[in-house]
Amino acid sequence: MISLTSGNNRPKEERTMNSDSPEILIVSGLPRSGTSLCMRMLEAGGVPVLVDNLRESDDDNPNGYYEFEPVKQTRLDPSWVRDAGGKAVKMVYRLLYDLPPQFCYRVLFMRRNILEILASQRKMLERNGLPTDTVQDDEMQQLFESELAESRRWMRQQSHLEVIEINYNELIADPHSVVQSIEGFLEQPVDVSAMEAVINPELYRNRRCSTPEDQPSTQV
Repeated sequence: MISLTSGNNRPKEERTMNSDSPEILIVSGLPRSGTSLCMRMLEAGGVPVLVDNLRESDDDNPNGYYEFEPVKQTRLDPSWVRDAGGKAVKMVYRLLYDLPPQFCYRVLFMRRNILEILASQRKMLERNGLPTDTVQDDEMQQLFESELAESRRWMRQQSHLEVIEINYNELIADPHSVVQSIEGFLEQPVDVSAMEAVINPELYRNRRCSTPEDQPSTQV
């Protein structure tokens, strides 16, 4: 089962008092942490997703990337947010800081064993013919862990964010429990069976033994 903590859990009327728009669902995390899978699960569950399909599926993400290019320019042009209410959109964790605070967001933050993430990123670079030795793994691991810790501290302080952390490793091992917790967090009806059906353990590559970094899914 997933361990949930109260974190910044606030009454819904308090979370929405600054906005007349429906809450926006944000799927975030490090690259290669399971964000595309989470988007696919939400789509299967009946949640509208905000995507542009400009980036085609490939061997690294055979089921699609579920990206929406305007999110990368949120700091300069956040106009897309106004029409995103009730939809799910994917953005890398560093872009969360750019979200305009007058809207309310539910963030599904993906966590994964960082060594697995680094291995997955390395294989993607190799497949695209890009160098993989510019930064050592231990240096990248330290950087990612530091930035994730800072993101967690920051998210706890934001009144416009409601956040749940979803452990990718746990999602693959016990999808039913994790999906049920996601359903509870969303506070809206979703097709749980359909969400579970899109989880394919055969795509769980770069598997590592569990480490202290394998945190259980938590609400923060």
